[in-house]
Amino acid sequence: MTSASSISLTTVGAVLGYLYLKPGRRSFGSRLLAILLVVGTIFVAVMDTQLSRFYKFDPGELHRLSLSALDAHENNTKAVVSAIVDGLRRDDSLRPYLAQKEEWILNNAGGAMGAMYIIHASITEYLIIFGTAIGTEGHTGRHTADDYFHILHGTQYVYSPTTNPYEPEIYRPGDVHLLRRGDVKQYSMRDACFALEYARGWIPGMLPFGFADTFTSTLDIPTLLSTTRVTGREMIGNLFLGKF
Repeated sequence: MTSASSISLTTVGAVLGYLYLKPGRRSFGSRLLAILLVVGTIFVAVMDTQLSRFYKFDPGELHRLSLSALDAHENNTKAVVSAIVDGLRRDDSLRPYLAQKEEWILNNAGGAMGAMYIIHASITEYLIIFGTAIGTEGHTGRHTADDYFHILHGTQYVYSPTTNPYEPEIYRPGDVHLLRRGDVKQYSMRDACFALEYARGWIPGMLPFGFADTFTSTLDIPTLLSTTRVTGREMIGNLFLGKF
């Protein structure tokens, strides 16, 4: 049984217990909300088994594309990014689902700060360039998607006490740091570091992590609005193309 299925069964069981334990004390509104939660949980659990049908990008191909761009432009990060995006655009099966222009947006999440350029965003996948020119450190978040972090420039240090409580994982240009869905780590970019980040799974479930720092720390509403505008535009545009 997958972790998603286990969580779904636990949620359904808890809600059914809520509904039938002293039902007379439950208001209509609370009972309706509980029923909607059960229906929504079952829907997500069923759809979770079908996610792979909607994927357009392949992690292995993205890694090969990144390595090719690094071989051609190793010391020029801007050229590396351009080569990756140009390579994606040459693929007729991907071109319709890519953002039309390069837009950089500041990003605060998990205590870390950097900037991102959204190449693709949909319900089941996103592909971005993420990084910073001066370094940062933070919490990866515990996500509803697998996250492939292809290092293009600089070094990422990652700490997971369950893997090795005394030594960091170290990722350099050409390496890929895979954060599995449901896992969590600490990460650090001690200096300039940029990566091609690809996530596949339930992308809407990742958005609260990306927005939370705005309300608990930065209060940077203009950046939040820019993030929402670009992400929403790409997700909705891809939905109209039949891309979930």
